[in-house]
Amino acid sequence: MQLTEPLECHVIEMMGWFANEDELKQWAGPGFRYPFDLSSFTEDLKITPTNAFSLVSDKGELLGFGQYYQRLDKCHLGRLVVNPKFRGKGIIAELIKLISVQGTKALNVTACSLFVLSHNKSAVKAYQKVGFVLADYPDEIPLADCLYMVKTTI
Repeated sequence: MQLTEPLECHVIEMMGWFANEDELKQWAGPGFRYPFDLSSFTEDLKITPTNAFSLVSDKGELLGFGQYYQRLDKCHLGRLVVNPKFRGKGIIAELIKLISVQGTKALNVTACSLFVLSHNKSAVKAYQKVGFVLADYPDEIPLADCLYMVKTTI
């Protein structure tokens, strides 16, 4: 598995991973338009070459996607998603590890953070399994039922 720059074919494939607006909002947050087309989906992803990644298998299969940016002196992970065909196989752990290593190095920080909706029990469990813990967010989280999790990487 390796991180690569997201290609248009990856974006098109990802568009098929969300069957309805609720699934999309759970993953992408409140600022993502629905229904979407290739143009709006790509625009709402806000992909830049330095902060968005596709996780691909050695066979070239799209396994997942994720982004990072700096938030509160941490490498904040966002829009983490695993291809539905590969869920439950530990892919999220590898995606988090690879993006965290790259992000903490690029941002010169030693911790990561993320937001997750409290009812997304499988995601909360997956994040805890790789070392994220619930933490207090220093401000109001603009999304209801959202948890803030952090992990010290060093």
